Amino acid sequence: MIPALSVQQVHKTFKRQNGEPLEALKGVSLEIKAGTIHGLLGPNGAGKSTLINLISGVMAPDAGSILIEGVDVVKESERSKQLIGIVPQEVVIEMAFTVREVLWFFSGMYGVSASERNLRIDQALKDLDLADKADERARSLSGGMKRRLMIAKAIMHKPKVLILDEPTAGVDVALRQKIWELVRRLNREGTTILFTTHYLEEAEQLCENVTLINHGRIIKDGSVKEL
Repeated sequence: MIPALSVQQVHKTFKRQNGEPLEALKGVSLEIKAGTIHGLLGPNGAGKSTLINLISGVMAPDAGSILIEGVDVVKESERSKQLIGIVPQEVVIEMAFTVREVLWFFSGMYGVSASERNLRIDQALKDLDLADKADERARSLSGGMKRRLMIAKAIMHKPKVLILDEPTAGVDVALRQKIWELVRRLNREGTTILFTTHYLEEAEQLCENVTLINHGRIIKDGSVKEL
């Protein structure tokens, strides 16, 4: 079976302000089975966000390959982006639009038909307790509500692989439980999920397999039970 995500010997180096090189990723290899929830753990500066930016096609690796369901993220960039949804740490929302308008716009960008869009939007609003905020401007939402809208945006096109970059950081217990419930449901429906977190309890609750990364290298990889 083709893995949902295959990262092979990926390197990425940046230049510091003084011109010296900074090796963010040093030959990282990672394989995620389709239909699983996979945790990516590591301290700040370990290389998690760099790896996610490479997987999502925001930047290209200096060396190595990244395949999403066998599709090369560099050589087949447009096709690979159709296969993934991503919830970054930063809140990026079109603040002047209403919640429903944001979801309508993004589902359209991913080719969801007009007849299907309202159904998916209504479901996402229900799943994330946003239904009563549907006609409010995104700028007026609380921080937790904006986080919910970010997740809704990422699942509009029913991606094969969903990347959640610390989605529960700084949220209250109720929202964390809501996100956990949604992650489990999406996974049951066939979505492969890459979940980054600082919380070991969260990884134990959600993930089947975990990869530990530090200083740009994979230091441990295996099932939650093994680790």
